[in-house]
Amino acid sequence: MSSVEVSLQETVGKGYVDFWRFKGRYRVVKGGRGSKKSVTAALSIIFNMMKFPLANTLVLRKTFNVHKDSTWAQLKWATYRLNVGHLWHFKKSPLEAIYKPTGQKILFRGLDDPMSITSITVDTGFLCWAWFEEAYQILNEDDFDKVDMSIRGELPTGYYKQLTLSFNPWNEKHWLKKRFFDVPDPNILALTTNYTCNEFLGDDDRALFEWMKKNKPKRYRVEGQGEWGIAEGAIYEDWREEEFEYKELIKTGAYKAVFGLDFGYTNDPSALVAALVNEQEKKLYIFDEHYESGMTNDKIAEMIKAKGFSKEKIIADSAEPKSIDEIRGYGIGRIQAAEKGPDSVINGIQYLQQYEIIVHKFRCPNVSIELSSYVWDQDKTGRFLNRPVDDFNHALDALRYALEKIRKPVRSTIII
Repeated sequence: MSSVEVSLQETVGKGYVDFWRFKGRYRVVKGGRGSKKSVTAALSIIFNMMKFPLANTLVLRKTFNVHKDSTWAQLKWATYRLNVGHLWHFKKSPLEAIYKPTGQKILFRGLDDPMSITSITVDTGFLCWAWFEEAYQILNEDDFDKVDMSIRGELPTGYYKQLTLSFNPWNEKHWLKKRFFDVPDPNILALTTNYTCNEFLGDDDRALFEWMKKNKPKRYRVEGQGEWGIAEGAIYEDWREEEFEYKELIKTGAYKAVFGLDFGYTNDPSALVAALVNEQEKKLYIFDEHYESGMTNDKIAEMIKAKGFSKEKIIADSAEPKSIDEIRGYGIGRIQAAEKGPDSVINGIQYLQQYEIIVHKFRCPNVSIELSSYVWDQDKTGRFLNRPVDDFNHALDALRYALEKIRKPVRSTIII
């Protein structure tokens, strides 16, 4: 087998020397968008597996079905970035990556299938490393601990066990902060990175961050600079994550299905939310979501059809009547505009605050993120105002639209 010479400085870039060299148990990096944290993690995994011929890696996301378009694709890209793509085989069924010369494997799992994690075995060598991508989506620390305990056992001399966690920071009350960033521990490397260390960004990418810095400074602090988000002044407090089967709830006859859609494009995502409402018990189960930037109206219609919601009544942001008409023309016949008013945001929030909100633990990660991050605005003295910060609210705006017909039911008119 011929050797391949690669300059790591030119391939990986700067800003991650400590991350690359660390051999302790926990290698944790939070960073804003464009900080190259995920691609650097992928490059280091490929590099180290080829360096340690008995090492295998477990890659985890909160839900399994997002791996193919994220970690699996990033690791495949990393092999070609390192000029070793011909030495790797990336399989789709089952989803895994195999280093051809040794048979070492990268395995992909989701926390939504606990049995697939506890029963892991490898054909060659040892399970040495795990990578948690988008670790902020894991709201329950116990879910992390179960995987942590599975990386165990004696290793050959020179080998080491390590868990890598990469994520975008948000709520400072998240267990990740207390566990890894607030304690001095030689077994923990906790880094904060941002887009300024990514020399591979284009001028247009940097211009987007400058726009965010000027127009959305609080979001820039989190997504641009990689700092923790605001935790005080949460608008919604009575909510939790839970696993549930929404079809069983529908069978009880006590719940009404509602659907809402908020439009976005370049800087903001389009957000669809599906929920079940029990008006008598004031319970709200959020069972599905879609959250994606850059969606044209035909793609939104395709997504709604793929989810099986094309015949449902969907209440959409009335600020874009043209988009609503186009989506209706693509076969989503019952979509209609929300009835906004001067106090519709506050009234909608006050109505939602009456409900106990249960979010599906694995199907709706972005709803959970927004519920944790949506806060009241403050004046210069720190006093909270009766208006929300216009941020982390795309799914929650969609939720407000979805409940509009319940909050303001159509009254029949009797003519005598």
